[in-house]
Amino acid sequence: MVQVPNFEDIKLVAKNAGLDDLSVAGVEPLTEARIAIEDRKNRGLHAGMHFTYGNPERATDPSQLFEGARSVLVALRSYKAPSVGHFEVWNAETGVAGGGPEGLVASYVCSDEYGMLRQGLRAVASYLESFGARAEVVMDDNRLADRAIAAKAGLGWLGRNTMLLHPELGSWTVIGSVVTDMSLNEEPEKLSDGCGTCRRCSVDCPTGAIDEFGVLDANRCLAWLLQAKGIFPRQYRAALGSRLYGCDDCQVLCPVNDTAIDGARTAVPRESTVDIIALLDSSDEELMDQYGHWYIPRRRPEYLRRNALVVLGNSQSEDDPEVERVLANCLASPQPLVRSHAIWAALRLGMRYLIGPDEVTSMTEGDEDGLVRAELDEWGILADPVSS
Repeated sequence: MVQVPNFEDIKLVAKNAGLDDLSVAGVEPLTEARIAIEDRKNRGLHAGMHFTYGNPERATDPSQLFEGARSVLVALRSYKAPSVGHFEVWNAETGVAGGGPEGLVASYVCSDEYGMLRQGLRAVASYLESFGARAEVVMDDNRLADRAIAAKAGLGWLGRNTMLLHPELGSWTVIGSVVTDMSLNEEPEKLSDGCGTCRRCSVDCPTGAIDEFGVLDANRCLAWLLQAKGIFPRQYRAALGSRLYGCDDCQVLCPVNDTAIDGARTAVPRESTVDIIALLDSSDEELMDQYGHWYIPRRRPEYLRRNALVVLGNSQSEDDPEVERVLANCLASPQPLVRSHAIWAALRLGMRYLIGPDEVTSMTEGDEDGLVRAELDEWGILADPVSS
């Protein structure tokens, strides 16, 4: 018979391994989460996002993680919130700094929090295994709806902004689990909603993506649009401002985070701002070496350039010769996705002179999906391709 360790000892192992809180849930289906996922999918609010939307039944049934699973230990690791100054730049129309245009990066990827989370979860799993249990680490995985299982474990409530809100840590956390065949009987009560009548995240979302309580319209969410395939929607390009990867607005605006305690452990820091000119000058290999830890659609660097060009178009850098140079290069890119967004950036910055008749002819060659033609047509250039 497997000996069951004291739960407080498990929590101590988790704390010593860099995790900020730990609780436990059973493996019964997360019925409410399944209904919510299926509803949002049916309404098209997932915007093609796969992850837990791909198989809602599996993602909301922890018992399917492996045969004989009995308990889920759910852990949180807190990360550093953006500074006030960083947020002010984040919301600005421009990302221009002293050295040139810069793009801003969401806080959760400004350090290797998922790597540290995995290490902490692995320590907990190893501890359980030392008692003869089976234990499997599950994190950032479409097999388990992590916020739903964390709420079930009493680690917080699911807020209006859809984030898990821990009463002390706020929403500045990454979530992971250890699934085990060990029966642990420490499951606490689920926390009730603590958002009350607050609507700050809904009111101040740059694109109005949070109209309903706890419902995110991914079609309008800047964080998702930066990770989605295809063009960046024209109607949200100006709203993107200087965001290059992710959006923290609904977390920074949340009153619960006003009193959130800081995580005591800091992972190795990464970039919080990115030099846009340097990014657009980089080769595919250089981009993947530097930013390969981000989610990049199809692992294709052209999506990084797409995002960077929208930021550049918002940068108010029309008098910068380096901006003109890099835009001219992007207008001649072999990738239609890059050329189409370079057109938008050039015209938004008033550089119509970069797009003359010869450039229009070359840019529309090899445009099999019509991305370049659609952008030129949007600006009326195909009808009047005379440079000014």
